[in-house]
Amino acid sequence: MDIYQLLKKDHSKVKDLFKKIKGKTKTAQEPQEDFFSEIEKELHMHMEGEEKLFYPALEQDETMREDILKSYEEHHVVKRIIEDMGKISRDDEKWAAKLIVLKEIVTHHIKEEESGLFKKARKVLNKEQAQEMCNRFEEEKKNVYQMA
Repeated sequence: MDIYQLLKKDHSKVKDLFKKIKGKTKTAQEPQEDFFSEIEKELHMHMEGEEKLFYPALEQDETMREDILKSYEEHHVVKRIIEDMGKISRDDEKWAAKLIVLKEIVTHHIKEEESGLFKKARKVLNKEQAQEMCNRFEEEKKNVYQMA
C-alpha cells in the first residue's frame, strides 16, 4: 500500500460515516452523536497525518505549493466548524446546518485531492517515498488516536 491508497481508504471511511449520519433523525440522537464522534476522530487523525507528513513533503515543490496552501486552509475551516459544533447543542438547528457545511467542505476537499493533487504528487514523490510515507502516516495516526 502507498500513501495515496491509504488516503483514499481514509476518504472512503469518512464518506461512509457521513452517509450513515445523514440517515439519522432527532429521534435517533444517540447514534447520530456516535457517528459524529467517529467522523470527528477520523478527520482529526487524517488531517494531522497530512499536515505532518504528506503536505510538508510536497509544499516545497513549486508546482504543488498553491494546492498545498489551499489544502491547509481547507483543513483550518474543517477544524473551525468542528470546534464550533462542539460548542452548541445537537438539538440546535445551527448544529445540523454546520454538519451539512462540514460534509460539503470535506467532500470537496476529497474530490480535489483524489482528482488533482494525488496526480501531481506522484510526480514529486517516487514509489518508495510514497510507500514509506504510508508507513509513517499509519504510525502517526496511531499516535494521534492514542492521544485522543
